[in-house]
Amino acid sequence: MMADRLSAAFSALADPTRRAILARLALGEASVTELAEPFEMSLPAISKHLKVLEKAGMIAQSREKQWRPRRLEPGPLKEAADWLENYRRFWDESFDRLDSYLKMLQAKGGGDGPQS
Repeated sequence: MMADRLSAAFSALADPTRRAILARLALGEASVTELAEPFEMSLPAISKHLKVLEKAGMIAQSREKQWRPRRLEPGPLKEAADWLENYRRFWDESFDRLDSYLKMLQAKGGGDGPQS
């Protein structure tokens, strides 16, 4: 189940328009028209992007009289960030080991560094 949610999240995040929509919604609720403003595409095209984000659970729609604003739902983004965090730790540890190894090589070679 977690893998399916992650797949949906990363699929939704794969598109720059959807990432921009999420960035806008991080500032607060917005209507479809407001979300469409910065893009040179039709409202139906924006609506398709919103459906992908809604299906991934990243946004939700509320209803206030005639206004139906979208809002950010942070849960799936947190799950994706938590999943990526494991790999960040892996790379940090790998770079730390590489740094230690390079320092050891410099100490053995007198610390002169590469010669030109």
